[in-house]
Amino acid sequence: MSKKVLIVDDEPNILMSLDFLMKKNGYEVFVGRNGQEALDIINKENVDLVVLDIMMPEVDGYEVCEYIRATPSLAHIKVIFLSAKVKESEIEKGYAIGADHYMTKPFSTRELVKKVKELT
Repeated sequence: MSKKVLIVDDEPNILMSLDFLMKKNGYEVFVGRNGQEALDIINKENVDLVVLDIMMPEVDGYEVCEYIRATPSLAHIKVIFLSAKVKESEIEKGYAIGADHYMTKPFSTRELVKKVKELT
């Protein structure tokens, strides 16, 4: 059975390329265009990992990660932040609220796939 990956980003080009990339690597993929869509999918599908942008309208990536970590039935979900936020303090905040990995944009797709495989 293939692992389920949720990709959340408000940038359509990133969503399309990561959707293609993850499917090519054998994952079942869900996409969300903002934090609220992410929360809806997380509560409906039993996803294994979330690739999560931070800066998004409505609900940001930090809030989505905090929700996952605060909900016992979702504790198994791995979170990779994929963000343009590159300051040390922002990266530390990502890890502090429960990220399993933090990658900055622009990013290496090879490195991302490698990390997703490690975590799933």
